[in-house]
Amino acid sequence: QVQLVESGGGLVQPGGSLRLSCAASGSIFSVNAMRWYRHGPGKERELVADIGGDGSTIYADSAKGRFTISRDNAKNAVYLQMNSLKPEDTAVYTCNADIKSTFVSPLYTYWGQGTQVTVSS
Repeated sequence: QVQLVESGGGLVQPGGSLRLSCAASGSIFSVNAMRWYRHGPGKERELVADIGGDGSTIYADSAKGRFTISRDNAKNAVYLQMNSLKPEDTAVYTCNADIKSTFVSPLYTYWGQGTQVTVSS
């Protein structure tokens, strides 16, 4: 009854920019923290950025200064603006969110399906 759907992935050249979007829909009571993860080839899944319900943010060291996470509470959406992209950023990017639904308690972490980001010349 709750679904997260990402969009905005694709192929981009090194140094380029990309903006990922993720929107939650369904029987949502409240949305707490929202996050972006990535899983690159030969690497373990890692947390890229986290944004709390109060707007506070946490970034992976590799993302600081280049990536910006933001949210739109009215749309139950989270965004990841990625600038100065590097080949090392190539990965499947997945959003998740801690959500209370009408029928599930307590908070449950929902995951999106993932979107491919490829940084290559």
